[in-house]
Amino acid sequence: MHLNMSGHSKWANIKHRKGAQDKRRGKLFTRIIKDISIAAKSGGENPDSNPSLRLAIQNARGANMPKEKVENAIKKASGADAANYQELTYEGYGNGGVAVFIETATDNVNRTVANIRSIFMKSGGNLGTNGSLSFVFAHKGIFIVPKAQLEGKNEDDLEFELIDGGADDIEKAEENWEITTSFENFGAMQKKLEELGIEVENASLQRIALNFKSLPVPEALKFLKMIEKLEDDDDINTVYHNLELTDELINELEK
Repeated sequence: MHLNMSGHSKWANIKHRKGAQDKRRGKLFTRIIKDISIAAKSGGENPDSNPSLRLAIQNARGANMPKEKVENAIKKASGADAANYQELTYEGYGNGGVAVFIETATDNVNRTVANIRSIFMKSGGNLGTNGSLSFVFAHKGIFIVPKAQLEGKNEDDLEFELIDGGADDIEKAEENWEITTSFENFGAMQKKLEELGIEVENASLQRIALNFKSLPVPEALKFLKMIEKLEDDDDINTVYHNLELTDELINELEK
């Protein structure tokens, strides 16, 4: 169900092993700083009265972002020279017809769309019309809760509380619980977790693939190179796709 998250969790783990951790961490910090800036600029500097800012700060804490970076981002957002970020999405297809959904936060739309179009064209893909991938991706709320936050709580009672708060699915892993909600119940779940005194490691709205497309390994590798180029662009926050990670592809990536 959650194979596609963050451009495929398995693919992210493979890149992690290949030494890309620092690069991905820097990218995550960049995204969180933008989230903080957008939230503070639109809703004020007080997280108590600004749920979006409270969420961004929470995610910064979960990513172990230094406190001074968070404070500086909030102060900068209220200054006269603060960047005006626009949050825009783009949809398209990579080589082999694999669907790609891109979320951006940019202070220069012309630059962003030109870069995205160039990456697609050079990789044998093409940008599509927004809304054309509504049948491929569902908009879901995803909450990652460390197991340490659940110590001393009765699991059955907690599950009941989470379902009451709008959980559609709860996946229990060794280190954390992953809670999925509908787009509409994202805010309700955020509130429920706060009421329960549970601090999440990360909470976000994500595009979850409803169906997947497989490609021959050479084509799949070419597609994933395009995804990496998109993820490396500073204006792009998140890239989702529906490429199926076949056993053959995983074996090739792990070499």
